[in-house]
Amino acid sequence: MGRKRAGDDRLVEQVDTGQAELVPSPDRPGSWTLLLDGAPQSHVDLTDPTHLEFEYVRRLGAALDLIAPAGEPLRVLHLGGGALTLPRYVSATRPGSTQRVSEVDGALVELVRRALPWPADTRLRVRVEDARAVLASTRDASYDVVVADVFAGARTPAHLTSIEYAAEVARVLRPAGWYLANLADGPPLRHARGQVATVRAVLPQACLVGDAAVLRGRRYGNLVLVAGRSTPPVPELTRRAAGDWFPGRVVAGDELDRFAGGAAVVHDADATGSDPPPPGLFSVRR
Repeated sequence: MGRKRAGDDRLVEQVDTGQAELVPSPDRPGSWTLLLDGAPQSHVDLTDPTHLEFEYVRRLGAALDLIAPAGEPLRVLHLGGGALTLPRYVSATRPGSTQRVSEVDGALVELVRRALPWPADTRLRVRVEDARAVLASTRDASYDVVVADVFAGARTPAHLTSIEYAAEVARVLRPAGWYLANLADGPPLRHARGQVATVRAVLPQACLVGDAAVLRGRRYGNLVLVAGRSTPPVPELTRRAAGDWFPGRVVAGDELDRFAGGAAVVHDADATGSDPPPPGLFSVRR
């Protein structure tokens, strides 16, 4: 299952994309944080899959709650697996949902399967493959939701930032489907602005949910993009964000136009990965 570090219960194992650590929560029995090369990737509560510890994951969870009637099963494609926090959440909150998870790191999938096993569910399948390749092999209009939370070395890979990639996402979504993406960025928000412009070129109705300081370009953090072909549930998302443990804001309409600020659409030929986090941002007590 990996090796333990002396003096604590954390598990450390080399996986395909770096060094994985599973760190038990000191105040929530049965809860674990997955880190890759020191950067937090996932938090899982094995006893309560509806508990979402990370701020941006709660925002993704809120979007998943609000884009369809409560409890209604959905077909969801997850690009990026980690410890399967959101797939577990969807299974618990929308029983009967059909979910496919794409995770490029096969050794990480096996570590999570052994150490943090998810409940057996024939409707939840995990595939070890690159996210773009999975999209290319997926039928048109086959999913209600595509969730993107893919990082390599704490950066979103360049080939998952382009208009060609976004067009593939739009192709596999049903007409009323939704794209939910975790955008990690900091001043001057070059990546986030470019992603808003790029995704809206194919899924024009969108909003951003995030911390006010991140949205204003004052610090590095996570922004959640919700995009589709119909108006997103902005009032409901606004209420959920305002009532969070760490209150957030929703940017939509004219304000989202101003946020994008004339940013150019990204193409495969000029795509770059997202900006890395500042040094020391993810320092964890040892």
